[in-house]
Amino acid sequence: MLAAPSPLRTRRGMDLDFPLLAGCLALLGLGLVMITSASSEVAAALSGNPLYHMVRHLIYLAIGLCAGFMTLLIPMAMWQRFSGSLLLIAFVLLILVLLPGIGREVNGAKRWIGFGLFNLQPSELAKLFTVMFIAAYLVRRQEEVREKLTGFLKPMLVLGPMAALLLAEPDFGATVVLVGAAIAMLFLGGINLLRFIPLAGAVLALGAVVMTSQSYRLQRLTNFVDPWADQYGAGYQLSQALIAFGRGEWFGVGLGNSIQKQFYLPEAHTDFVFAVLAEELGMIGALLTVALFVFVSVRALYIGLWAEKAKQFFAAYVAYGLAFLWIGQVLINIGVNVGLLPTKGLTLPFLSYGGSSLVICCVSLALLLRIEWERRTSLGSEEFEFSEADFFDGQSAEEVRHGR
Repeated sequence: MLAAPSPLRTRRGMDLDFPLLAGCLALLGLGLVMITSASSEVAAALSGNPLYHMVRHLIYLAIGLCAGFMTLLIPMAMWQRFSGSLLLIAFVLLILVLLPGIGREVNGAKRWIGFGLFNLQPSELAKLFTVMFIAAYLVRRQEEVREKLTGFLKPMLVLGPMAALLLAEPDFGATVVLVGAAIAMLFLGGINLLRFIPLAGAVLALGAVVMTSQSYRLQRLTNFVDPWADQYGAGYQLSQALIAFGRGEWFGVGLGNSIQKQFYLPEAHTDFVFAVLAEELGMIGALLTVALFVFVSVRALYIGLWAEKAKQFFAAYVAYGLAFLWIGQVLINIGVNVGLLPTKGLTLPFLSYGGSSLVICCVSLALLLRIEWERRTSLGSEEFEFSEADFFDGQSAEEVRHGR
């Protein structure tokens, strides 16, 4: 793998998509600053060290950057070849997290597997590996997907159990993001619109059933409509977030000067870090942050489009899927923060505190950089074909990409 061509080993040094890399690094830097500010009061009270969460976030960031570095070295053909095995790993982890003694429960939800000082959130890996599996499926069954009903139904046999396991944790937010990204990938893969419309209707109906099936979800839905009706009870978190936005006005109260982070706004450095950002940096800072998210998401979609035009279909579908995962999480997290959506425990990509989310964001960035580099270099040179053939035990890159 180290001998194979990569965007880190070229005659010109590193050959990466600078606009996407710069946008994501800006978000990572902003995230580090905001987590340091938003968590200082809570960290000082719980551990005696106001920089406790900042130090842990730096460790997660270092792990994420190392994981991204390794990801850049792996050809997309290898991800395609092992997409089925990765999906199986995702299912195993989602089952393990539900088992007593293995899954770690926090606030009534089992979403983490403990590894000493660190916790693994299987849903983050599940989203990434499911995107890869569906991308490989769309390449293998392209004609069936476009022309037959079976090609449309088969991915549902994967998405259904995956969604059921996520809901059992429960993690409704991750379920919505994953299913939404998968449906978008299938639509871009060429599913007939007549089949797509009933699917969208069925997903919406199922979502409505799930939202109203549990009392706490129904309570969140009703309180989100009018959080001030019970601002010291079920509507407390949202009302405090809205106060943070109101205090920020146009230019904010200044970095580090947030009042809401001082034990008024729960989860200020995780789910509601955007509210603290809006309070300290104001509407201007919040809008610039949204603009950064829009830029990196659109850039990711363009990387998928360019790969598709180069007939690198697996890479294109992976890029589309990753872009939609980012878009879904950003829309839901910011929507919750501003009161447009019911409260959901979903992190903001690159900004929120959380090891698994941050590492997967870095890996996703590396995958997009790899896709863009492979598209530009075309991977048609004899040098690459020889190296990749050796890497895959004599199979050519073209054979691996088409599953032969």
